[in-house]
Amino acid sequence: MTRPADDLLATARQALIRVRHETPLVQCLTNQVVSNFTANVLLALGAAPAMVDIHEEAGPFARAASGVLVNLGTPHAEQRAAMTEAVASASRAGTPWVLDPVAIGSLPVRTALAHRLAAQGPAVVRGNASEIIALAGTGGGGRGVDATDEVESAAAAAGTLARATGAVVAVSGPVDLLTDGERTVRVTNGDPLLTRVTGGGCALGAVLAAFAPPAEPSPASDGDRLAAAVAAVTVYTVAAEVAAEHSTGPGSFAVAFLDALYGLDEETLEKRAAISWA
Repeated sequence: MTRPADDLLATARQALIRVRHETPLVQCLTNQVVSNFTANVLLALGAAPAMVDIHEEAGPFARAASGVLVNLGTPHAEQRAAMTEAVASASRAGTPWVLDPVAIGSLPVRTALAHRLAAQGPAVVRGNASEIIALAGTGGGGRGVDATDEVESAAAAAGTLARATGAVVAVSGPVDLLTDGERTVRVTNGDPLLTRVTGGGCALGAVLAAFAPPAEPSPASDGDRLAAAVAAVTVYTVAAEVAAEHSTGPGSFAVAFLDALYGLDEETLEKRAAISWA
């Protein structure tokens, strides 16, 4: 059943409170370029990062983590083995995990890995329009990590991918599109400076993992994966807007963004959030 936009905003407020209260432990198997920024983003929000991406450690840790991020930005051989191990373990334990299929489509190693992992039940798949189209099998990917497709052109592919995997699919862009294959939401917050900071997109995958509801819903989470993903994207992009107002360029923005995530309150979130159903 479609929930009112006000209900999604209420969920976003509660999800932010839950993250800060529960300090979810987020295992990040992510790329070497963004690891530090990703950890700092999680810390600023109130979550706990753990960059455990070593084969034979990743699986046991995934069972204990609150959420897992698998980001294919720099998938060297040992990390690929660790990702496979972590996903299998998370799936068995009911740990929600997020797949970020960075730069897939034209690069054969990560593309094949992304398809294998996507078949194992991610809670969320996050990517730009070209990555989502490539993972859905309806296009060849973008220009490296950059999208060559518009968000709206990926809407059908996102729905197909969501229905095939059971995941919420989050397509990042000037307007973020999220779907569970039946319902679709757009979030129109954000700022272009977020694309000028290394890790601006990748760190969102970790935030989605922090906000993902557990397999067994709790009083603080009703288990609606789409609503939780919308909450994560809204918090992230509203903080980007706040940060941009105190920045003169990418360098100052990166610092201001961490401060904005740390200081974001419910009143600011409610005032600025721009959430709509398709």
